[in-house]
Amino acid sequence: MGEDKKIHKKETGDGANRIQKFIRYKIYLLRYKLNQNLKMTSTEEHNKKIKEHSDEINDAIEQGIENKPITIGFHCSACALQYLELYLHSTNKIPIGKVIKHDWFKKPQQEQKIEPLIERKLPVVFPKKQEIYNLIYDIEDKRESLLYGKPAKGQIKGMLDSFLKLKEIFTELLKNGKN
Repeated sequence: MGEDKKIHKKETGDGANRIQKFIRYKIYLLRYKLNQNLKMTSTEEHNKKIKEHSDEINDAIEQGIENKPITIGFHCSACALQYLELYLHSTNKIPIGKVIKHDWFKKPQQEQKIEPLIERKLPVVFPKKQEIYNLIYDIEDKRESLLYGKPAKGQIKGMLDSFLKLKEIFTELLKNGKN
């Protein structure tokens, strides 16, 4: 009868061990599925943010740009950087998770001896880089005035024009998949 108890305990121990392993496995699967459902790919995140910014810009245009300079300034700036990140992620020029900040786009002075901040922070090469950077410099120059000042309608229109040119360039680059 002593051997029967040992066998029974061993079976119970193995059964409990198997149940614990099964539970840990189920918890692992639930966490994995939860993470997969919550996590979007980088391009999906950028596209979602671009759509949200674009919707806000379009709403501001419909309500009259002179009535919504802060909305235009903020969303044109943020959307421009989302387009840049989307393009650089999709062409593998920067790693997923790399964030580009708007204050890296301070227009360099003509006599400036050191590289522009964006070049120091983001040393990458891609088509139409200088044209893109110049448009973002222009957007960022106008951003402060639109967000914190009393901008003229011409400044607001100038920012929108720069943003629309930038959007057109990125649309073309992303469509053609140019590296």
